[in-house]
Amino acid sequence: MPDDIRDKEGRPSPDALLETAEREGRGRLKIFLGAAPGVGKTYEMLMSGRARLADGTDVVIGVVETHGRRETQALVEGFEVVPRKAVDYKGRALDEMDLDAIIARRPALALVDELAHTNAPGSRHPKRYLDVQELLTQGIDVYTTLNIQHVESLNDIVAQITRVTVRETVPDSIIDRADDVEIIDLTPDDLIKRLHEGKVYVPTTARRAIENYFSPGNLTALRELALRRTAQRVDEQLLTHMQAHAIEGPWAAGDRVLVAVDEHPRGASLVRYARRQADRLRCPWAALHVETSRSANLPDADKDRLAATMRLAEQLGGEAITIPGQSVAEDIVRHAGTHNFTHIVVGKPVKSRWREYFEGSVTHDLIRQAGNISVHVTSGADPDAALASQGVKTAPQRRRFDPWPYLTAALHIVGALVVGMALRQFLDVRNIALVFLMAVLSSAVTLGLRPALFASLLSAFAYNFFFLPPLYTLTIADPESVVALLFFLIVAVIASNLTGRVQRQAAAARERARMTEDLYLFSKKLAGTGTLDDVLWATAFQIASMLKVRVVLLLPEDGSIAVKAGYPPDDTLVDADIAAAKWAWEHNRAAGRGADTLPGAKRLYLPLRTGRMAVGVVGLDNDRQGPLLTPEQQRLFDALADQAAVAIERIQLVADVDRAKLAVEADRLRSALLTSISHDLKTPLASIMGAAGALREFGVSLPEEGRAELVSTVLDESERLNRFIANLLDMTKIESGAMEPNSALHYVGDIVGSALRRAAKITASHKTELDMPSDLPMLKLDPVLFEQVLFNLLDNAAKYAPEGSTIRIRGWADGASVAIQIMDEGPGIPQADLERVFDTFYRVRKGDHVRAGTGLGLSICRGFVEAMGGTIIASNRADRPGAVFTITLPVPAERPNLGEPNLGEPNLGGPNLDGPNLDGIA
Repeated sequence: MPDDIRDKEGRPSPDALLETAEREGRGRLKIFLGAAPGVGKTYEMLMSGRARLADGTDVVIGVVETHGRRETQALVEGFEVVPRKAVDYKGRALDEMDLDAIIARRPALALVDELAHTNAPGSRHPKRYLDVQELLTQGIDVYTTLNIQHVESLNDIVAQITRVTVRETVPDSIIDRADDVEIIDLTPDDLIKRLHEGKVYVPTTARRAIENYFSPGNLTALRELALRRTAQRVDEQLLTHMQAHAIEGPWAAGDRVLVAVDEHPRGASLVRYARRQADRLRCPWAALHVETSRSANLPDADKDRLAATMRLAEQLGGEAITIPGQSVAEDIVRHAGTHNFTHIVVGKPVKSRWREYFEGSVTHDLIRQAGNISVHVTSGADPDAALASQGVKTAPQRRRFDPWPYLTAALHIVGALVVGMALRQFLDVRNIALVFLMAVLSSAVTLGLRPALFASLLSAFAYNFFFLPPLYTLTIADPESVVALLFFLIVAVIASNLTGRVQRQAAAARERARMTEDLYLFSKKLAGTGTLDDVLWATAFQIASMLKVRVVLLLPEDGSIAVKAGYPPDDTLVDADIAAAKWAWEHNRAAGRGADTLPGAKRLYLPLRTGRMAVGVVGLDNDRQGPLLTPEQQRLFDALADQAAVAIERIQLVADVDRAKLAVEADRLRSALLTSISHDLKTPLASIMGAAGALREFGVSLPEEGRAELVSTVLDESERLNRFIANLLDMTKIESGAMEPNSALHYVGDIVGSALRRAAKITASHKTELDMPSDLPMLKLDPVLFEQVLFNLLDNAAKYAPEGSTIRIRGWADGASVAIQIMDEGPGIPQADLERVFDTFYRVRKGDHVRAGTGLGLSICRGFVEAMGGTIIASNRADRPGAVFTITLPVPAERPNLGEPNLGEPNLGGPNLDGPNLDGIA
């Protein structure tokens, strides 16, 4: 948002004009924003695009997801649709928007659905919003859609409301740069009705959605978030328009609260009042301080109080603003009007009447000049008005007497004396005073106020002694010369004072600029760090280098507090320091050297705080005696500590989110395991118990065939139970990282033959075709693990392929690797499940004829194959329905020449593959 102030002539804000000019060189972006899926964003985008198409605009569809909705699909007809580009990802072709084709086509308007979409790996940009930004830079207008849960700044709020963490997010800057944001609103009842009617999801998915994400409470909260975020963007657009056109504000389209603060102790109370007022109005607010020439001469205590007040405003969620100015009331009103503030909060006058008469009153001037802005005058005298002191003594400003500036000023006067002597015979004696005045001014500019005052007195003495008659005495004979000398001295003192003030302000501005640059570089460094150790090290080094102290950082650990970083790194803590640090952490107040609590400690310990809590403690130390920090250093430390605390909290929040994700994943696995055990373990046990019970009760009376069938059931279910337990054990090894393959050189055909013999019962009702060349290179693999991989894949194929269908196994050499492929003639794998089939306990939905599985087999396959250095991918057959699993294993660089392997029978890849499952073997 432009942060400029219109000048007194009412000219437009340069920043606002620059922003408007930058928008003219690129395409316009319109976002159709919705509270949840199904509110009609895509439908409304297509309707708006159709209206533009009817007006003669060149409109194309870059990408639109209809989700099978007939009314949406009907709207797509009539548009030119840019064909999507196929992106290869792990052997699969994924369709993505063809950015280059749209740019080459150069339409006036492109319709791009689902702004938060993540592009397939290998695309030019990882996110679709980056594609949209490139289209805008090419001058192409874009209509796009977005749900409120994908906005980055609202991601945690949405997760708190819905208990669902959205991973695809869009930066807030995208919305801030949008030319138009149109809210697509639908009441919760109407949206739930659409869900019931199947207009959003299929019926089974819709029922789960209504029970979880699409509850009336969730939808109401998301709807409010969408409306508020849109209102915020509209408010920013209104402000930019007013600044660009020099419109005198405020326009009370929305409330904004501004509190004026100074060094007075009531500042904290005013800030709290403004926060409460903003909460009642549900609007943004800011704290403003106008820095005048008087501000540089404030006592250190007042500077500390003002800095604490501004920090309090930031901690309470407001914006802290400091602007330079001369007339406080006039500058406050100008800033409020320019930035569309509708309320100003100010303290009541505290000056006596006679002081107000001579000095004026900011409060009264504000009321007179405010115009249409409401002014709230509050006493600020509540008991909590004064900010709580940290209880830390500050070190006095050490100003040692330096004689060199005074000697330099004396040299300036000596130089002026020499020049005056040379001009004496050409100029009147009164004009020579200007030479000395120039020396005074040069002393004020280069050396400061006090040397300039010394130069003023010295120049008056020299002017009198060497140029006013009688010469070489301090006596002045002419009364006019007395007046001239007196006014010369007055002018010299005033000029030196004014010049010295300018010099002090310039020096202060340079110091502020240097400090601001250091703080900016520090914040940039913190923003680029990704680990807690890096943040702590950067913080310790920055505080030590800027404040010239030794630093130690402590963070909570196991219910106490422990040293995590320091500069220099070899700092250690004694018992007194540990006690002070622990007290500072537990009470969120300063302790140790120079503090009211435990002042005998070697270091001063100060808590690192954010708006939510204390995140740690920092200890400071140096070789001097007494208090550590001057008031100026204390304010600098506060700024550094605030940035460090926020960075530490950010790292900790990221770690908390990761732990929460792990906990959710662990709960999911635990639930899946319990579900699997309760069903897949009990089912074979029930069969075994039933068959065994029947044999015990009716074994004598049963015919031989019946007893054989029951015994076969016991054996089959026992084998099934054994496979299930073996899968659980294998999965445990993989998850724990204890899987160590016993690799050696083997011919893969031998292992394939062994797996086929082991799976003979499972594949008995299927035909098996084998195409395994005899000249395949030997591979370095674990035969037991690889046989289990093949067995699991054959078991999976037998489950999903109908009886009598063919399971085909083929292998081939592909450069430096060997590929083994298993294909079935089942229904195939849904496109969305091609990658998820390898997840633990994940099972693709299947028909009633398919026997149940544990969801572990394919996950074990991937774990074993990757442990042997290979890869496995799932895909679908191109020639007919069916799934394809392709294993790729690297060929070792050095392998012995063992000649041709003994295959037993040709094309079987292993000896003696006789069995009922080998019908149709090639």
